[in-house]
Amino acid sequence: MQLIDGKKISEIIKLEIAGEIKKIISSGGEQPHLAAILVGHDGGSESYVAHKISDCEQVGMKSTLIRFEDTVTEAELLKAIEKLNNDHDVTGFIVQLPLPKHINEQKVIEAIDFRKDVDGFHPVNVGRTVIGLPAFVSATPAGIMELLKRYNIETSGKHCVVLGRSNIVGRPVSILMSQKSKPGDATVSVCHSRSKNLKELCATADIIIAALGSPEFVTADMVKEGAVVIDVGTTRVVSSETKSGFKLKGDVKFDEVALKCSYITPVPGGIGPMTRVSLLLNTLKAAKKDIFK
Repeated sequence: MQLIDGKKISEIIKLEIAGEIKKIISSGGEQPHLAAILVGHDGGSESYVAHKISDCEQVGMKSTLIRFEDTVTEAELLKAIEKLNNDHDVTGFIVQLPLPKHINEQKVIEAIDFRKDVDGFHPVNVGRTVIGLPAFVSATPAGIMELLKRYNIETSGKHCVVLGRSNIVGRPVSILMSQKSKPGDATVSVCHSRSKNLKELCATADIIIAALGSPEFVTADMVKEGAVVIDVGTTRVVSSETKSGFKLKGDVKFDEVALKCSYITPVPGGIGPMTRVSLLLNTLKAAKKDIFK
């Protein structure tokens, strides 16, 4: 069994990004600038955004955090988005999800200029991803594909089972895995809460991508010998083993599943760091106008 070390790979990619940014600045280009809008004080969102800001510093990218209380109106939020759309100094920006219930998330996503949509959630970027055109691919699926590529994991002709059909992970990664590309060219089954014979289906998979948000859902009897397992789940569960009283658990029962795998991602330290670094990569692409001129 080989551990897929997302933390190590993300650090390598950060060094590559830092080198590219130095080149842009030394040739008279503008320093890439990532902005983030954060609404309220959700613990997970707070720490995720704090990580993004420190990632930007690490690679020489400018960052701005715009905060709102969770009482902000939809109109006020849309006005802030319009301001960022028109700010030529801002290369790309994100609105950290989830948002309070009184705000329509889809409306917010569609208000973002797709050329600055480095989260890859705008319908234009999603549509371009689906038909195989250059696009800002959403960060977690992009991070998964990057790990498969960097570890030279064979995906062509393999059976890939994706557990979960969310617009953020399950659906886009299933598209990317089935596309005529490397990594890609896999035969993909998308499973969800209504899928029947889930255990049997998983047991036929060469690659399992678990993105359900259900702690330790995937057990050893669902995994065949030599499978590749990518665990996207990160759920905080109560634990007596840590000082904080909480522990991050993935969707995979790691200790028993790892024994059967050829490759597996840990939680934490697997997909999480790759999600963050994918956001930096998208911002760099926006700065270089690699996707939209």
